[in-house]
Parts: sequence; structure tokens; C-alpha cells
Amino acid sequence: MSLVIDDVVVRHDPVGPPVPLLFDSPHSGTRYPADFDFTCPFPLLRQAEDTHVDELFAMVPDLGATLLCALFPRSYIDVNRAPDDIDPVMLEGEWPAPVNPSSKSLAGMGLVRHLCRPGIPMYDGRLPVAVVQERIENYWRPYHDLLSETMDGIFSQFGAVYHINCHSMPSFVIGPERQSPDFVIGDRDGSTAERGFTRLVVDTLRSMGYTVRLNDPYKGVELVRRYSNPARGRHSLQLEIDRRLYMNEETLEIHAGFQVLRNDLIALVHVLRDYALARTAGLAAE
Repeated sequence: MSLVIDDVVVRHDPVGPPVPLLFDSPHSGTRYPADFDFTCPFPLLRQAEDTHVDELFAMVPDLGATLLCALFPRSYIDVNRAPDDIDPVMLEGEWPAPVNPSSKSLAGMGLVRHLCRPGIPMYDGRLPVAVVQERIENYWRPYHDLLSETMDGIFSQFGAVYHINCHSMPSFVIGPERQSPDFVIGDRDGSTAERGFTRLVVDTLRSMGYTVRLNDPYKGVELVRRYSNPARGRHSLQLEIDRRLYMNEETLEIHAGFQVLRNDLIALVHVLRDYALARTAGLAAE
């Protein structure tokens, strides 16, 4: 069963017996709102998407997990940023509350981007304050409300919840003749998930032959920071997948590696499901 809220976010619930696993894909949305008046080239804008990540994990409800996906693009508003991560320089008018721009925001890549890429403006001027407020209320907040509600429901049923925040990353060079890793796992330096859960993800992927880095260069941002509390049974990890594994980074078309990767992700979900069930056995009744 799927729950769709205002063409903004969709939740795919477990098909069979549920398990305490939640996956979310906040950046794979491809439905561009009609009022998104960007001026940069559309093919360039689409490079910001985590294209096909929702498809890579579309099987998790069949394995008892829950899957949440944004339907709108991150370039419109980024739910993986704090709602005050705003550079006031990009605004037309005065923001009515304190802002706390991060380095990403100051680089044009905050809650609402004003650069498509460094040196390439997203818009032909500043954005009115009312426009940004509407995006927060109509897109950012419904996504966060549903994610929070879903995590609370899983926690109430099982006594703990294990959350994987799913992303893709462009290939990058990390040294002379060294390709970027296949995966980067982020737990904000051990603060968002129990160590065993993090190590299980890292070790399982490495056992499949993938190169994996931990918290380098991605530690995890708002969606793992905001909802995690390992001491109280709420565990969140950010998972970044190198796009070259499954698609052409320029055309965004999947290639033969897509199904290979998807099969390995199915095996990973099986491992995580067993771990989560073992760790929550009897907790809900306590």
C-alpha cells in the first residue's frame, strides 16, 4: 500500500509482515513544480537529482521495510537541510526569524539553492521571502512530518527503528589515479547510530567487493541528525552510492550495472532486516 501526500511525498508500506527498517530517498524526485522559475539549463539542473535511487530501493517493501520518497526535486527545496539554512543574500525582503546559513548555503547550495553550479545562477534575481516560506510549508514540512510520523510508528511497534537515508553521489577523484569509493556511509562520527549497525552496513558491502568509506567525505546531514537518538533506539545512517555503478552520469540513463547493484542491495536489506529484528526482539513488550 502506498500513501501519497499532495504530489509531494509518497510512502510505500510493507507488503508483508513489517520489520523495523525505514528507507528514505529525499533527492530522487523528478516532478518539477510549475512555479519553479529557474533560468539555468534544465539538463544541468537535473544533475542535482539522485536519479533512480528510489528505483534502486523500490523492492524494500517486499522485504518488510518502509520506503519514503520525495516526488519534487532537491533543487526546488532540499529537505536534507535545516529550515533556517538560508543565505539572506538570496532573499528579496527580510526573513522574519533568525537564519543560520551553513557553509553549503553560503556556497549557494542550502535549503533553497541560488546556484545551479558554482558560477551558474539558478534564478535571474533574488527570491521573495514569501516564495521560500511557501516551499517550506508545502514541501519541506510535509516530508519531515511524514518521516517523523513513520519513524514514531515503527518505534512504537518494535521499540526501536533503523533508518537508512539513501543518496547517490557523482564520481570524484580522491587522489592520483584513485576512483571515488562505491559507497560512503555517514553516521556523523558515530553519533546517529549504534556502532554495530554502522559496521554491519560497511562490512556487508565490503564483503560484496565494494569500496566503502565511513564519514569521508559525507558524514550525514539534516535527515540523520534530526531524527536519530541511538541511546533511545533511533538509529540513522546516510548511504551514498557512486552513480557510475548504475547509470550514465551525463544522460542519467541506467546501464547494465543497475540490476547488479539492485541485487546486492536486496542482499544488504536481508542482512539489515535480520539484524533489526534480532535487536528489537521483545523490546516493544517491555
